Amino acid sequence: MLHNKKKIIIVGDRVLITPDESKERTPFGLYLPQGVESKEKVQGGYVVKVGPGYPLPNPSDMDDSPWEQHTNEPKYLPLQAEEGDYALFLRKAAIEIEWEDEKYLIVPQAAILMLIRDDILDAIDEDDTEDFD
Repeated sequence: MLHNKKKIIIVGDRVLITPDESKERTPFGLYLPQGVESKEKVQGGYVVKVGPGYPLPNPSDMDDSPWEQHTNEPKYLPLQAEEGDYALFLRKAAIEIEWEDEKYLIVPQAAILMLIRDDILDAIDEDDTEDFD
């Protein structure tokens, strides 16, 4: 018996984000001015899934025989956003969806203003302490 498992596949340069509904400050200590927050121009949330990135043209596909079938896999320029990042993005560019009773936002990478990533902060702290040993 086959089990029908559904999964979300994010396409291209888009990012799936769980919106941060808190109106105070972000878990990372970032405060948004009241004017920005009240007009909902900028919003934050956690990156759940990212698309493959920006598609890159394959030079071998531009030869003189377009009737030949090319079997090369597409290549992508990966996105900066990674799963687990906290993203600050332009709200007007987001598309709201609901999947299995959860609210998500699909946001193009171009609308993301800033990413906060835990592992980078940890790496910076480790690098700083190594200099002082």
